[in-house]
Amino acid sequence: MRCSLTVSSRRRVLCVFPAYTPSFGTFSHAYPLMGGVKAFMPPQGLLLIAAYMPEAWECRFIDENIRRATPEEFAWADAVFVSGMHIQAPQIHDINTRAHAAGKVTVLGGPSVSGSPEKYPDFDYLHLGEIGDATDRLVEILDRDLTRPLAQVRLETVDRLALADFPAPAYEAVPLKRYLIGSLQFSSGCPYRCEFCDIPQLYGRQPRLKSPEQMCAELDAIVAQPGHPAVVYFVDDNFIGNRKATRDMLPHLVEWQKRNDYPLQFACEATLNMAKQPEILELMRQANFMTVFVGIETPEEDALAGIDKKHNAAVPMYEAIATLNSYGLEVTSGIILGLDTDTEKSEDNLIDFIDRSAIPVLTINLLQALPKTPLWDRLERENRLVHDVALESNVLFKRPHDDVVASWRRAIAHAYAPEKIFERFKHQCDVTYGNRIVTPTKGKLTVTNLRRGLILGFNIITRVGLFSDYRKPFWQAAGHALRKGQVEAVFNMGFVAHHLIRFTREALRGEHNASFYAAKAEQRERDRNRPWWQAARRFLPT
Repeated sequence: MRCSLTVSSRRRVLCVFPAYTPSFGTFSHAYPLMGGVKAFMPPQGLLLIAAYMPEAWECRFIDENIRRATPEEFAWADAVFVSGMHIQAPQIHDINTRAHAAGKVTVLGGPSVSGSPEKYPDFDYLHLGEIGDATDRLVEILDRDLTRPLAQVRLETVDRLALADFPAPAYEAVPLKRYLIGSLQFSSGCPYRCEFCDIPQLYGRQPRLKSPEQMCAELDAIVAQPGHPAVVYFVDDNFIGNRKATRDMLPHLVEWQKRNDYPLQFACEATLNMAKQPEILELMRQANFMTVFVGIETPEEDALAGIDKKHNAAVPMYEAIATLNSYGLEVTSGIILGLDTDTEKSEDNLIDFIDRSAIPVLTINLLQALPKTPLWDRLERENRLVHDVALESNVLFKRPHDDVVASWRRAIAHAYAPEKIFERFKHQCDVTYGNRIVTPTKGKLTVTNLRRGLILGFNIITRVGLFSDYRKPFWQAAGHALRKGQVEAVFNMGFVAHHLIRFTREALRGEHNASFYAAKAEQRERDRNRPWWQAARRFLPT
């Protein structure tokens, strides 16, 4: 539903989502293979806010991952709304500076400011927490007065809007065809209390839910837009946070897929103990889920207790991964180096895990302490929070910092050596892809999909299969997939590996920090100042 307040003024709201720097997690190096793709995933939060605004107010939405907001758009607006994550902080401040230069009042909401409001003293209004009573107070203020306040105003949500009352995100405000994948939310919150995670503090431990009918209506809105992404990611903090609700929802999702001839594939994130839920896994298979992101964090089971993640050991780790693969789910994994329990053997244990698990995509990061987490609180008590931009983490590790970074470099070099990653993809051909359901051809034979497939196929054959220095292991893996009739796997492995290999090589050259999610400050500055023809070289085959 929209905001129910009666407003007396007509306002124009410009919602601007900040750009990400090229990163591991957003597959930015692979966009040129797709033809027209400019960004990773539509931002749910800001699209939700846009949809919630009073009907009399006009909203425009700009994702600066697709294009930069223009001076004319800032001039059009009465107020500028911004949202983002910690890693987007420099870009968030930049949008605020441009809006103020245009004389506009600015509002910042979302996860970063909700966790660290002190980082954003330059914004006029801070919206802390989720959509709710603070959002209504903001509407009341802007309806009454657009003057910039003399001092910053903080509005914090006490009474959250129930997910069942959420409006559908304003998907119509963005060109979905420019995104690699779509986004959808069914639940919010996670019952676990992992030491390094801020989700329980920000969104609660009792998962809150949308109705299956809401979810299906949002899917209808996504597929109604020409050129929509073929994959939709459930952005739920933990897809099985409420197992009963997930089990009850999935038959609706299966029925929606059948009714629409399976136009979409799905992905999600969940805890590894979902391997104990065969009924849910079978329903996910029937609904055409392809990938699940699992925060494995460390293969050292004794270390899991130290980060309050013992639930990862509910099923032996390799057995759990094999179970997920048996339902056609390719596992991607989060890994953390720099835990207090790490030893000189941790690097070897991780490399052994990479090879034995055969998980193709692993986000291997150094431990970072986020505000509003038990880790932050503990390290603050122990005087182990550091704020040196020259370092790769804000954590004072138990082991020497340079040793931990060196372990990270060797681990990513091993994981994303071309021969290694394509060998892991070959393993997925054997144990995962063949376990997926066969969906109707009718749902896939759209003009958009055919065009997208032709462009992607041509670019993979040329850029990866002909001109790259990793063409030999690619063709070995592609041949293995084709002999099994897994044509789609060839596209997937070429697309994913191309990005991972290129990004890793940049990281090993020192262009990215060890969080794997943002370029170093000096690299950002070089990118900002380099001539266009030098910047274009980043997208040429290597």
